[in-house]
Amino acid sequence: MSAITCFKAYDIRGQLGTQLDEGIAYRIARGFAQWLKPRKVVLGGDIRESSSALKAALANGLRDEGVDVLDLGMVGTEEVYFATFHLGVDGGIEVTASHNPIDYNGFKLVREGARPISADTGLADIRALAEAREYELVDGRDPNVADADRGSYELVDVREQYVEHLMNYIDPAAFTPMRLVVNAGNGAAGPAIDALEKAFADLHMPVELVKICHNPDGSFPNGIPNPLLPENRGITRDAVLKYQADMGIAWDGDFDRCFLFDEQGRFIEGYYIVGLLAEAFLQKERGARIIHDPRLVWNTVEQIEQNGGVAIQTKAGHAFIKERMRAEDAIYGGEMSAHHYFRDFAYCDSGMIPWLLVAELMCRKGKPLSELVDERIAAYPSSGEINLTVSDAPTVLRAIEDQYAPAALDVDYTDGLSICYADWRFNLRASNTEPVIRLNVESRGDIALMERETEKLVEAIKAV
Repeated sequence: MSAITCFKAYDIRGQLGTQLDEGIAYRIARGFAQWLKPRKVVLGGDIRESSSALKAALANGLRDEGVDVLDLGMVGTEEVYFATFHLGVDGGIEVTASHNPIDYNGFKLVREGARPISADTGLADIRALAEAREYELVDGRDPNVADADRGSYELVDVREQYVEHLMNYIDPAAFTPMRLVVNAGNGAAGPAIDALEKAFADLHMPVELVKICHNPDGSFPNGIPNPLLPENRGITRDAVLKYQADMGIAWDGDFDRCFLFDEQGRFIEGYYIVGLLAEAFLQKERGARIIHDPRLVWNTVEQIEQNGGVAIQTKAGHAFIKERMRAEDAIYGGEMSAHHYFRDFAYCDSGMIPWLLVAELMCRKGKPLSELVDERIAAYPSSGEINLTVSDAPTVLRAIEDQYAPAALDVDYTDGLSICYADWRFNLRASNTEPVIRLNVESRGDIALMERETEKLVEAIKAV
């Protein structure tokens, strides 16, 4: 049987035509059903022009395995997560390539309770089952499956319930007048934003939304929605300044991540948002446990401990974060990559809950976002993630450890290599999917030291 090359560590994605098409989607759906043996599965898809056809192929594959399909239509990934746990079904699939190029697409899969499915929790088994057999299809269906044996198909809409759930994370009465620029990037976020806007109006919340790149459009006329790229941030920054907004929010294509801009139009690194969200939750539940990754830690740990919480470190990546959150009953987990996870959202990541909480925190404190983060940035300046192409990541890690570990106060291997000194620290880790090594450096209140040591590390890595 032919190999399927679009399986990754945490999801499925690949180039259309060469790695992924409707026939492959059909085989993956049948492999998913054979592995999970579900009765009902929810399906959703983002706005990419190929998503509807791929979703239809998944639906046919599931139905030919006797699975009932609930089609959510055009939704973001977290709406599939929500529907999976809210409706109590056995699994869910979102068709999305998120921030990848326009000629890509893919799938994010969950099982019951919106539990993640990754390479070590079923994805490899699904791949093997999908590769084990090809099907001769007629009109996208297996003609050997009788109509009576096929699963049912139903369009469902849970957006109203989803928005009701989101509103439970904030106190509408705490909001003071504010203007927010919201940039959906012509992705799937627009309809969800509209539904939230209606909820604000129904509750008489004094929140004005200025919408840019709002209408879903799979041709992405304003570029692929990926605010992590500096060249994609200007449109949000300019709108914040033009409309004198209190904050800007931009999303990636399936809106499982949001990116924040302060009232000066400045992009705020995800690291500092983790600390803010930890504080927001600890104001509601003192003593709660918060999960964080090891890439940048000092600011997060300090804000958690200052607000009476318990900081717990675990390996980066959604499967590891969600597993540890469940084990610790943690209220929140945050990664500097702008993935934020919430206990009451079935431990899943959301791109809508974070900005709602930050907006509420701004109102409660009566401070602009810049003031909330400036002190933290000054206290713990960081390099941001630096990606360096390498041919042999393990050799690089060993060489850097040999050079830097002897004088260190602490060496940690939770995720890659973390080396800590009195006034600065760094984390170096290999990518799971690319020939890249990722570097993060931070210091205690000394930006010049952080920049100097970052430069030395980059040179040392390149010299290996």
